[in-house]
Order: sequence, then C-alpha cells, then structure tokens
Amino acid sequence: MQLFKQLIDFYIKSSIHVSFSVFALVHMTGFLFQITNIESCAYFAFFGTIVGYNFVKYDALARTQKVNMSLSLKVIAFLSFISLLATVYFFLKLETITKILGMVFLILTLLYTLPFFPNKRNARNWAGIKIYIVTLCWVGVTLVLPIINAQVPIDNYVFLVAMQRFVFVFVLVLIFEIIDLRQDDPHLQTVPQKIGVKNTKIIGVLLMIVFVLLEFFDSNFKQEILLLKLGIAITTSLFLLFANEKKSKYYSSFWVESIPIFWWILLVTFS
Repeated sequence: MQLFKQLIDFYIKSSIHVSFSVFALVHMTGFLFQITNIESCAYFAFFGTIVGYNFVKYDALARTQKVNMSLSLKVIAFLSFISLLATVYFFLKLETITKILGMVFLILTLLYTLPFFPNKRNARNWAGIKIYIVTLCWVGVTLVLPIINAQVPIDNYVFLVAMQRFVFVFVLVLIFEIIDLRQDDPHLQTVPQKIGVKNTKIIGVLLMIVFVLLEFFDSNFKQEILLLKLGIAITTSLFLLFANEKKSKYYSSFWVESIPIFWWILLVTFS
C-alpha cells in the first residue's frame, strides 16, 4: 500500500497527471472539429506540459541548489529532460504558424516563472494575473494550436468552444486557489484572497451555468452533448462547492485534474 501511495505521489508531483488532462482536452478538440491528424499536437502538449509544469514547480530549487535533491526529484528532472527532447521532436512536426504560436505560449510560461527584470517579481507574483495566464495557456495549447495546425476555419463555433473552454479551465483554477489559500502569498491577490471563498464559489457556479447556456448558441445543437456538458458542469460545481483549505492535495491535484480526462472519455463513448 505504501508503494502504491509513493507511485501515485510521483505520478502527481512529476506532472504526468495534469499532462494527461491537457492531452485529453487536445483530443477533445480533435473530436469536436473532426481533426484526424491530432497526434503531433497532442503529444507536443503532453510532453510540453510535463516540462512546463515541472519547470514552474522546481525551477527555484534547481537554480538556488540550496537543498540536496532527493531521488524522486532527480527522477523528475530526468523525466523532464526526456520530455523536453520529446517536446522538441513533436514541435518540429507542427506547421510553421503553430510553431510560432507554441513559442508565444512558451514565453508566457517563462514570464510566469522567471523575473525578466532586476529586482522585479515574475508574472506569477503579479497581483491577480496568475489565473488568467494559466487559463489562456490551457485554452491556447488545447484548442488554438490544434485548430491552427489543422487549418480549421475560424468560425463562430470555434469562438463558442473557446469561451466554454476558458470558463471551464478558469473554474478549475478557482478550485486550486481555494485549496491553496493558506499557502499562497497574500500579495498574489488570487480570487479567493480578493473576494473571499464564498463569493468565489458563487462566481464559479454562475460561470458553470454560463458554460452550459453557451451550448444553446451552437447552430448544430445536440441534446446528448448538452447533457454531457451539464453533467460536467454539475461535477465541477460540486468540487468547487466542497473545496476548502483543509482538503488533501489529492482533492485538487488528482480528482479535480481528472475531470477533463473523464469528460473526454464520456464524449468519445456516448457521442
């Protein structure tokens, strides 16, 4: 049992689980827009997420080297290096315009992590901006890149899915901000820090209602898709409503991040 727990912890800490969430959303984009050649974008997003998230989480430790790296951190560093090579490989298989957009999201990730100016905080510590950078990166990588790479025409449906994806990811990040309320620097001015947990939950639930209502603007409206998104909205809202600072790390880092994976599986199974 202890070994199983250690494996799960490594699976989460090494960002493999969150990468599967991103992988699932990319494939969902492929399904929704009937993109057959989705694999290069999907694997680029998967391995790039491992590299990006581990860089964000462990960059300070690696640069200062004030603490001896444990075996698990060394394995994570090795995994990140292999993932970097895989990211470059799949990056080279993308279309030119997709590569340019991919570089934009890379810059956003670096801006989120590294201070570019002396004596200045990085974007991660800019008051109130964290949630927007994370959400934009997720929408960009899981929706915009696959669509641009496949040369799908940008129409009203693309904007509709983009708005729904933005709202969905935004609410997921709200759950993390509630869970991390005690650990977050007060200067971050996350949504719960600024308006309180109760108001954050109210806003999150309202956003999930918007998430469902947007479906009615689809000219090719399908009842089964609406019911599926309603189920996802209810599930996400329940996770949001039951979120608090005392929840374990598995609540957000495993179960909440599993929602996109379950959504993709359900979409493929029942559509």
